[in-house]
Formats: sequence, structure tokens, C-alpha cells
Amino acid sequence: MKNIQAAITAVHGAVPDNILSNADLEKMVDTNDEWIVSRTGIKERRIIEKGRTLSDLGADIVAGICEKRGVSPEEIDMIVVGTITADHRFPSASNLICHKSGAKNAWGFDVSAACSGFLYTLVTGQQFILSGQCKKVIVIGADIMSSIVNYKDRNTCVIFGDGGGGVLLEPNYEGLGIVDSILKADGSGKEYLLQKLGGSAFPITKENVGSPDAYAFQEGRTVFKFAVTNMADVSAEIMEKNNLTGEDVDWLVPHQANLRIIDATANRMGLTKDKVMINISKYGNTTSGTIPLCLWEWEDKLKKGDNVVIAAFGGGFTWGSIYLKWAY
Repeated sequence: MKNIQAAITAVHGAVPDNILSNADLEKMVDTNDEWIVSRTGIKERRIIEKGRTLSDLGADIVAGICEKRGVSPEEIDMIVVGTITADHRFPSASNLICHKSGAKNAWGFDVSAACSGFLYTLVTGQQFILSGQCKKVIVIGADIMSSIVNYKDRNTCVIFGDGGGGVLLEPNYEGLGIVDSILKADGSGKEYLLQKLGGSAFPITKENVGSPDAYAFQEGRTVFKFAVTNMADVSAEIMEKNNLTGEDVDWLVPHQANLRIIDATANRMGLTKDKVMINISKYGNTTSGTIPLCLWEWEDKLKKGDNVVIAAFGGGFTWGSIYLKWAY
């Protein structure tokens, strides 16, 4: 029997229509376009429409994937969602997305790994393909960061946006699909990037509701120093592990957190800029949504057999890389 691999066979993205530009933010906090662009590379980000939720975005992603692949939502076996901004603490975003998309035969769950969410979720979905338990697994990375961002905090509100995307994983017997992955975590980084309130450690009460601790917090310099080193290291590590050179890699799909971190990762891998997917200027950091949004935007440029390296880092800390061969 031929070796089985989990291959991406369709991709789709979803972003809100509402645009929040740097000029808009200048009217809200003490910042300016030059400061934001020079430090992050971000020019604008998308903000979800009132009344729309993470599960609504997810249902749109499932519909787009099924349409592209020519399958019914009822054929989907499983939906795994990487997010930190589900509609509710429970039920899960996956549960609601299955319902709203008509994937009535699917089950699933959410994975919480902040900006590494799509990597963790993709590797999780891979296991259900490799085991033979599932034939069609949709993996989603999406976040509504506007729901947890303090728009009085210029250090965070300039960075984050709303949106996401997803992929369909199916068995492949041609040597295409996910080849290897490296996932890492270090919980000692908690204090530098977190949403303090709302969990069982610090429940929301009438005394603390509205506190800055209810929003996402980031100690920018520490996170930058960690990310710029570890995202580059784990990308180089997966290349070395699989005997890849910069010439062998066709595409780097990096988490879109900061243009300087992306450049450092590409340089460490020996890649020229034309091999790097970058859309941070349009969407900002959509947390677990950045990587699938890149795959969605570059889908028509990807070719069957392309060597693709995906890399991310996020709160936790969490970080990792995936090496895959594009399947179509």
C-alpha cells in the first residue's frame, strides 16, 4: 500500500468589508501612518460588521471551500478551528460552524494557540487523515481581534485586524501534502502576550469589567525579540531536517505580525523577497487567520509540487513550522 499524506486540496478566505486605515487610527489614538508603517508594515486592517461573528466567517469559509472543491458540506467529516475569539466560551466555534455551514455529518473542536493556531490546527487535522478516520477535514484559522483589542492602547490597536481562512485536507498517495512539521511551546512567555481577564484564573466581575486587563496585552519589545529569533530558527530547522536549500523552497508563508520579523525569517532561510507571501499591509495581524489568508490570495500562483514552508509564532509562547508539497 502506498504511503498516505494529508494534502491541501482547496483553500478559501473571508475578510470583512469594513476597512480601518492608519488615518482612521490617527483620530483615535496618538499615532501616525509613518510610525505604524515603519515599525509593522501595516497600512490598514479589516473590522467585522456589527452582528457578525467568528462562526459566520467560518461558515463562509466552509461554503467557499466546498464550492471550489465541488463537494457538499454534508461530505465533510471534521472541522477543526484555530481561534482565540470564538463566539462563546462554549459551545465551540467548530460546533457552530458545522451547524451554520450545513456540515451536519461533521464534528470538531477548537484549538487555542494564538497566532500559531493555524499551524497547530493543520497538524491536528493531518492526524485524522493519516489515521484513516477522516477523508475530508476542513482546517480553519480565523479571529475577530477587534473584540478583544483596546482601541485606547496604541501599542496593540494598530496591529490587529479581523479575518481568516481555511483549507480542505484529503488523503494523497502521490507524495504531495504535509511532509513534516515542528511545533513548539513555552508557557513561561505568558506574561508578555495575553488576555488576562475572562478565564477561570481571573473571571470577569462587576469590579473589573472594562479594565485594560480585559483586552489583549502585548509587551512589544520582548515579543519582537522572541519572535524574530525563534520563527527564523524553526524555519531554518525544518529546512535542515528535510535537506532543503533556499533554492529548493518555492514559497515561505509566514505569520503576518511584523514586516521586520518576516524579513528576518526569509533572510535566515536564504530566500529572495519574491518567494515570500506578504499581505500584512492590507489585513494587519489577524492572529490565526494570517497564513490561510496568504494561501487564499496566492492560490493562483501556487503550482502542483511546489515546496512550501509555513512558519508562525504566537502567545504562550507558541511557534512552529510546516513543510508541505502543494497538491494542485
